[in-house]
Amino acid sequence: MTLLEKEPVKRVEKLLRKFDPNLKVIILDSSARTAIEAASSLGCKVGAIVKSLLFKTENTYGLFLIAGDKKASLNKIKKKLNMKDVSMANADEVKTITGYTIGGVSPIGHLKKIDIYIDNSLNRFDILFAAAGHPNCVFCINFENLKKITNGIIEEITE
Repeated sequence: MTLLEKEPVKRVEKLLRKFDPNLKVIILDSSARTAIEAASSLGCKVGAIVKSLLFKTENTYGLFLIAGDKKASLNKIKKKLNMKDVSMANADEVKTITGYTIGGVSPIGHLKKIDIYIDNSLNRFDILFAAAGHPNCVFCINFENLKKITNGIIEEITE
């Protein structure tokens, strides 16, 4: 089975093609599990890699899209969500909510409906790369289209 035949990758590819037939999944020879690995594989700046981080509160989840060269600010996320208790979701929760394993969490095609927040620092790059359902798969998109395809809310959510 090729990577493009894996269900999570097919889910991403279907949504990309529906949004814009020119967008496609890129298969990498090496892992893009981390932002540094992805940037190295793609020959781009680490900040152009979109990290998809799932955070949980008492009763909900939110996906935060962060530039690869930034760290999520838990205090800013708590303020945005107006919650005192916010933490990173564990691997099982990530798989259950998004349908992806850590290292391949895409900003699109989640199994459950979740709010998406996009860090405004991603706007500095003309081209962004985001995971496409597998650690060796990514897709290329610009900031404006990332906002549109995710229906994400632009915020300042990094340290």
